[in-house]
Amino acid sequence: MQHTHSRVKSEGRGERPEIHLVGGTRPEAVKLAPVASAMARRGRLRPVIVASGQHPLLFEQALTAFDQRPEIRLDVERRTGSQAELLGHTVNALDAVFADRRPAAVVVQGDTTTTLAGALAAFWRRIPVVHLEAGLRSHDLAAPFPEEGNRRLVGQISALHLAPTARAAANLADEGIAGPDVLVVGNTSVDAVLDVAAKAAPFSDPRLDALAARARSGRSRLVLVTAHRREAWGRPLDEVLVAVRTLVATHRDIEVVLPAHPNPAVREQVDRALGDVERALVTDPLPYPDLARLLGLATLVLSDSGGIQEEAPSFGVPVLVLRDVTERGEAVEAGCALLVGTDRERVLATAHHLLTDEAARVAMTSRGNPFGDGRAGERTEHAVAWLLGLDGRRPAELVSSAVEPVA
Repeated sequence: MQHTHSRVKSEGRGERPEIHLVGGTRPEAVKLAPVASAMARRGRLRPVIVASGQHPLLFEQALTAFDQRPEIRLDVERRTGSQAELLGHTVNALDAVFADRRPAAVVVQGDTTTTLAGALAAFWRRIPVVHLEAGLRSHDLAAPFPEEGNRRLVGQISALHLAPTARAAANLADEGIAGPDVLVVGNTSVDAVLDVAAKAAPFSDPRLDALAARARSGRSRLVLVTAHRREAWGRPLDEVLVAVRTLVATHRDIEVVLPAHPNPAVREQVDRALGDVERALVTDPLPYPDLARLLGLATLVLSDSGGIQEEAPSFGVPVLVLRDVTERGEAVEAGCALLVGTDRERVLATAHHLLTDEAARVAMTSRGNPFGDGRAGERTEHAVAWLLGLDGRRPAELVSSAVEPVA
């Protein structure tokens, strides 16, 4: 079965069709920003960033790294914190916006509750849905939860599926979603991290400036650790923290930075494990520019973040994935990431090997980044223009997604 949609006649306001880019979390802001920039540069589409209110502060902070801000902000009331409450309020708020503004298309990214709400509200208004980062699959509805379910649902009602890699497109084909409306464009996270890391700016935390200076001079090696997924809270995170503590004690030249999750119980758990460890710096959640620059300085990354799996290969930094499964298998296949889970012995042994065998570490990222070349935003702009009949040329897809790491 193929999903095919005829090209859409645009009815945007004014001279340029209005395209709503809907997001509510920091990763969505990071991945939508290159699209908004590409649309603004090209000049044939008018990008309108819509902040859903899911994580309002983090969403807007991330956008500032790209000199962007939402044009529309939703005030979503949250009392219980449930997924049902968030989805219901967000769908209603977006429906009102779409009824008033009638965008020519709605772009949603990834697999958050905001993504599902944006897709549903647009679909019900018969506005074409463009799914950015389509086709990621863990093939396990329980992990990540509820994201795996969200992205499968969005895939069923999208008019245009913008897959980051050929593997993601193949996942869609396996579900009967194939044809000209599936395009491999690369991942916009690569565009974003290269853009931000190239900007010379001080860190928001002065301690990071000092640490970065030591890493640049070769006086220390930086190991970046992030563990934010809800399924890792509790014992799995304890296992990782013990491994990190042992790693610091074993390797006298490494310094660890761990931006902690804002949840008070998780922060207490991290502080209890690493608070008294010299050369281990626990911080509040970092602004995206800080994280991007640290990534560029790191020797090794331990993370359960999907975004970091996509971004780190651009800097030649191996990632130990603190999960048992990943929907970004391209990183594992290319050799730039290893699935280690949260077992302390496995995490410790693998990290120790890469910190003591430089050839093995370098070999992990020698094939470059399988997720893109920094031009996914441009391809996305072209794809939306094509969908709306503004460009008769079907966009060129990402041919070779492995590009050399940034020096």
